[in-house]
Amino acid sequence: RAASATCWAACSAVVAGAGRRRRRGPSKGDDVETDVRIDFVEAVKGATVPLRLSSPAACGTCGGSGARPGTTPRTCPTCKGAGLVSRSQGAFAFSEPCRDCRGTGKIIDDPCPECAGEGVSTKVRTLTMRIPAGVDDGQRIRLAAQGEPGRNGGPNGDLFVRVHVAPHAVFGRSGDDLTVTVPVTFPELALGTTLTVPTLDSTVNVKVHPGTASGRILRVRGKGIERRDGRKGDLLVTLQVAVPSRLEGKAEEALKAYAEATADHDPRAELDALLGKGDA
Repeated sequence: RAASATCWAACSAVVAGAGRRRRRGPSKGDDVETDVRIDFVEAVKGATVPLRLSSPAACGTCGGSGARPGTTPRTCPTCKGAGLVSRSQGAFAFSEPCRDCRGTGKIIDDPCPECAGEGVSTKVRTLTMRIPAGVDDGQRIRLAAQGEPGRNGGPNGDLFVRVHVAPHAVFGRSGDDLTVTVPVTFPELALGTTLTVPTLDSTVNVKVHPGTASGRILRVRGKGIERRDGRKGDLLVTLQVAVPSRLEGKAEEALKAYAEATADHDPRAELDALLGKGDA
């Protein structure tokens, strides 16, 4: 029993001591999240966009003090500014927020008429945000100290902006590489040619060697999306045969003549051989 009493006394002392040391000091404000939509080119090259936010902010009338301008809050006489008071229950002593000052440690005798003593008010504000070049669709960007205001002199929270990128009619993206699909004719692939391929800024000449297959991807170095280190990704050009919806006259005759001249060539021979091996 003596040992048990000693334990209870020690535990009570520890709890009481911890309660006396704790203070409700400054606390960071809550983080805020919002969304912004930009087009494909803005995502690749970077852009400056306005953000219109409706969120709690420090009261402009009282500067966040909660007191009417010209007055100042006074220290709570109950908790001596600690924001906490000690209370005993049986063998335990613990701390709880002061009821007189609601845990703030201060008493506001003459509240601010704008925020009713809260120190914050909901406001519509406009920020100018710089979106870095190469931002990804769905990426979150952090703006430090642009969230909700802190309490009791604490720092503001952060603002997190999620970026949504609209698709482009011509270009796509694969990491830092820019992608584009270019229609070509069968003769261009069979005989070879030089294509003029668009980029985001201008055009670039791409050589197609004779016998190139449809669906082949050609890589143009350094014509993609700029990385953070200043280097650029590549432009990936996919060649896709454009088949005419109908042929007439000499074009139809020429194609039939070509089909007869190449009748001995079976483009599916390799596929059939692979399927035959699988069946065997």
